[in-house]
Amino acid sequence: ASGNGKAKVVIVMGATATGKSKLAIDLALRFGGEVVNSDKIQVHDGLDVVTNKATARERAGVPHHLIGGVHPDADYTAADFRRDATRAVESVLARGRLPIIAGGSNSYLEALLDGEPGFRRRYECCFLWVDSDTAVLERYVGDRVDCMVEQGLVGEVRGFYRTDADYSRGIRRAIGVPEMDTYFRMEAAGALDGDDGRRAGLLEAAVDEIRANTCRLVCSQLRKIHRLRCLPG
Repeated sequence: ASGNGKAKVVIVMGATATGKSKLAIDLALRFGGEVVNSDKIQVHDGLDVVTNKATARERAGVPHHLIGGVHPDADYTAADFRRDATRAVESVLARGRLPIIAGGSNSYLEALLDGEPGFRRRYECCFLWVDSDTAVLERYVGDRVDCMVEQGLVGEVRGFYRTDADYSRGIRRAIGVPEMDTYFRMEAAGALDGDDGRRAGLLEAAVDEIRANTCRLVCSQLRKIHRLRCLPG
């Protein structure tokens, strides 16, 4: 607890590709903490590569909460997150550990910090904003997408592909899933059989779209972080 008697909670904010997850794990290792995920896609089961979930090795033994556990097709609202994150923080503190909330979904953080006024009254919140130049972030995004492709993004998304997929809900909202629809639709129809050039072209177009949409997400996240900075208290 701090000098005012309030328990401490750390909130790590930042756009995609800024290294929030690694910082949260490093902080947890240094200060005896546990990570509470605030990424609206990573709460779902599946698509570990596409959603960039930290691997067991990367977690380095640090307990993580709200990573997976939600059905891939389920809607998980900001109100659901507020309820579950509050419980997770309480359980971490009950074990004498430091809760470290980290993730890219600022609407979830806003719901927790602004939508539940008692949260900031109960806890001393330490905000860490991981920032970077936009041009640098765009380069990191490109590198990350290339790495995801190398790690098996295409095969992973193929396993989730359905011709009647609803890309407006659940884990299929994740960048990297709807962008592959045309490729898999053509593949399923046999239109790419024996035409390696067309297959490569469609795949390249899908990966370019993933990069572009991720860069747009970064810009949106940065705007929301600036709004969070203006919250009273």
